[in-house]
Amino acid sequence: MIHPRCGSYLSRILITSVHFYSTFTTSPPTIPLISLLRQCKTLINAKLAHQQIFVHGFTEMFSYAVGAYIECGASAEAVSLLQRIIPSHSTVFWWNALIRRSVRLGLLDDTLGFYCQMQSLGWLPDHYTFPFVLKACGEIPSFRHGASVHAVVCAKGFESNVFICNSIVAMYGRCGALDDARQMFDEVLERRIEDIVSWNSILAAYVQGGKSRTALRIAFQMGNHYSLKLRPDAITLVNILPACASIFAIQHGKQVHGFSVRSGLVDDVFVGNALVSMYAKCSKMNEANKVFERIKKKDVVSWNAMVTGYSQIGSFDSALSLFKMMQEEDIKLDVITWSAVIAGYAQKGHGFEALDVFRQMQLYGLEPNVVTLVSLLSGCASVGALLYGKQTHAYVIKNILNLNWSDKGDDMLVLNGLIDMYAKCKSYRVARNIFDSIAGKDKDVVTWTVMIGGYAQHGEANDALQLFAQIFEQKTSLKPNAFTLSCALMACARLGELRLGRQLHAYALRNENESEVLYVANCLIDMYSKSGDIDAARAVFNNMKLRNVVSWTSLMTGYGMHGRGEEALHVFDQMRQLGFVVDGITFLVVLYACSHSGLVDQGMNYFHDMVKCFGITPGAEHYACMVDLLGRAGRLNEAMELIKSMSMEPTAVVWVALLSASRIHANIELGEYAASKLIELGAENDGSYTLLSNLYANARRWKDVARIRSLMKHTGIRKRPGCSWIQGKKSTTTFFVGDRSHPESEQIYNLLSDLIKRIKDMGYVPQTSFALHDVDDEEKGDLLFEHSEKLAVAYGILTTAPGQPIRIHKNLRICGDCHSALTYISMIIDHEIILRDSSSHNCTIVALSFSQLSLALPTRVIAPRSPSPLRVLKDVMLLNHLMRLGDMKVGVSSQTGLERAALPPWYSHDSFSWIISKEFLTNAEMIANQLKSKGYEVELKGWQLHLSFDTLSFGTNNPQSDETG
Repeated sequence: MIHPRCGSYLSRILITSVHFYSTFTTSPPTIPLISLLRQCKTLINAKLAHQQIFVHGFTEMFSYAVGAYIECGASAEAVSLLQRIIPSHSTVFWWNALIRRSVRLGLLDDTLGFYCQMQSLGWLPDHYTFPFVLKACGEIPSFRHGASVHAVVCAKGFESNVFICNSIVAMYGRCGALDDARQMFDEVLERRIEDIVSWNSILAAYVQGGKSRTALRIAFQMGNHYSLKLRPDAITLVNILPACASIFAIQHGKQVHGFSVRSGLVDDVFVGNALVSMYAKCSKMNEANKVFERIKKKDVVSWNAMVTGYSQIGSFDSALSLFKMMQEEDIKLDVITWSAVIAGYAQKGHGFEALDVFRQMQLYGLEPNVVTLVSLLSGCASVGALLYGKQTHAYVIKNILNLNWSDKGDDMLVLNGLIDMYAKCKSYRVARNIFDSIAGKDKDVVTWTVMIGGYAQHGEANDALQLFAQIFEQKTSLKPNAFTLSCALMACARLGELRLGRQLHAYALRNENESEVLYVANCLIDMYSKSGDIDAARAVFNNMKLRNVVSWTSLMTGYGMHGRGEEALHVFDQMRQLGFVVDGITFLVVLYACSHSGLVDQGMNYFHDMVKCFGITPGAEHYACMVDLLGRAGRLNEAMELIKSMSMEPTAVVWVALLSASRIHANIELGEYAASKLIELGAENDGSYTLLSNLYANARRWKDVARIRSLMKHTGIRKRPGCSWIQGKKSTTTFFVGDRSHPESEQIYNLLSDLIKRIKDMGYVPQTSFALHDVDDEEKGDLLFEHSEKLAVAYGILTTAPGQPIRIHKNLRICGDCHSALTYISMIIDHEIILRDSSSHNCTIVALSFSQLSLALPTRVIAPRSPSPLRVLKDVMLLNHLMRLGDMKVGVSSQTGLERAALPPWYSHDSFSWIISKEFLTNAEMIANQLKSKGYEVELKGWQLHLSFDTLSFGTNNPQSDETG
């Protein structure tokens, strides 16, 4: 009789078959019933079969009913039935089937549950069980569970099974435990097991763990073990090629390509796709296109690799033309294709174009995946499109984060993208709220990196370093990666934190990050340069195994900051000789170096060559550098003519450069014109107002000074207070103008008073024009005495060991009087004084070191053979005391390019000559005779005397006092 609930043909056949065999035979219906059970595709049929088997007592068929339940996806019913079966070696097959199916469906937690449950019910895992369980542990990933399974493998005697060993290697690799993976792999080699899967597993582990160079070393080691049994296969090449791409090892990639041709593996579509992707990521699109055309059966992955490659190098026209070709050839555009173009636009900073492509994708009828949304958030961040970023955030909350909280991987990708977007749009509070909302154990290294990077890139360097320190306080195995280190080094560079930067450098060396990761080395060069240690920056550069354009430009920038323009230009020449392509940014660095080193003619030549020889159109920044270069040299009319000749409207940075030059040379008319242009552009800030106020103050137009300060007050613009800070052994000490809050203030002021007296005896005269107050000259001298950088130097002398450099950082521009005073102070102390200007537009390094000093006349002054630096220094001090009579103009030596940096007391704003005061010299004849009596060879011509400070290393901003006392 047919059951009333079963109307299907299979159900009727099943019941009829069971009824027939139970009525007319004495043995169970094995073959036909097993065949019918295997055809059960629905839960109701499986349950019906189970019911009939139970009713008729076919207990031997229970295990096949388990298979029917598994096939129908009814795991709970399968486990329930297994609990009634006596454990045996043959029935463990069904547990393996249950575990295998859960892994295939991605139910990884269920996999571990079944593994534990089968053991608790008495079944013993076999060599088929462990590979699937280990795979689940790796994909979760769960090192703890994986190590536990490994222990069971050893206890049960399966450690010699090559398939299980390979699974253990892969599991440890996915869990990031590369040392354990390598140990397991080495044990396989010690047993002389030649299995290509073992090599593929360890290669994949290192590539996925970001250790591409180690992966390539293992690949070459594999060549030493080459045999017929150990022949690289397609999977081997698919693992090696991404390693080549990640470190831009194009030559190694070409070698792999050659092997694939010789071995015939190049015809494999997976190998072809990997080759296309490798060449594309190395920006070798011609080679990528050749491989792409050779692939006989192109799939969507092949096309996506080409689209991604063109997008990454900015060839968006080529990428979009591939879109059309895919449509013409009826290749379905998938979400990866669209995401590749969106990601390409985002990486190149074309955020609005990325948004347009996203809209087209929606019109095409595709729903974005996690990668698409993360790329879209990156595009919003690149252009500061906070509104679109918020809209994407809302979409994510509605469609991604609330759909499946169990998928932590996707959730973390999106949350990291949101933190990055909000941080780059300067919504730090929102970014930090999202960061803090993630549980500590769920934060991955990317989460920490994007938050630290957001702080560091936008001026919140202190917050970045505080957050970086918290990584090591976490009770997890989380470690900073190369990107995290780069962000922390960026923050150190902004603050000039040399001590912490050195600690990070040591950490990078211990973890092989400095030599292996290009961008870490580049950040080290930048950090050392901005922290005043250009020699260390050069040492990092010399030790780099691989250099790119950023490496060269970073070193050139460092030399420019330190006023060593000739060395910067030498690096530029080396860069060109080695075949590196120079661009607008490279020339901007060259012009910057010329500007900060007084190389006016060279700067003009490079500016013209940039246009005529290299075909690079100057941007606003190039013009601003040229205005600064001409302005420093006092050639204000030429600077103004250059601005008028610009093919674009001058931007704020150009007018600021002109205003700064006007301040130096007391050109009120030109300064007022530049200030008016800044106001028209709406770009006025505390810096531009301060420059104009100082310009008026220097001309003693106190009513205009009051007017500017009143205007600042009414427009809500507040001037930042000037401060200087110095790093001690345990902490950083900050000083403000006239600061007496330090516990050692009395000693600081007493020492500073003594220093000022001593340098006045040497010829120092306070430059009262930098005291911008309507008071008499004596009071102005007192105000200059209390500038923060002088206080910091005095404190540094008290607390720094003899012979060690004193490193000072200032948040505003350093005034000319402080330059002059510290120049003299460096003569009489056993320290090198390094000052860093941390203004908003650039960084200045001023290194004062009088280890050598020479005098030069227009024709020639030659010191005695091998004079000691101390002897020459004493000669200079003696000559200073002999200079008693009237003023004398002294021409500026142009040989070193450093003549304007020191700004001694005899500096003249309007002529760029050095003027020796009444207290300073008698006449050139007396000086020449005195030099001759000391053993110098002197040729005197006319009445000019040239002084050159050969070993001064300066790179200053336009000298102006931002500290108004």
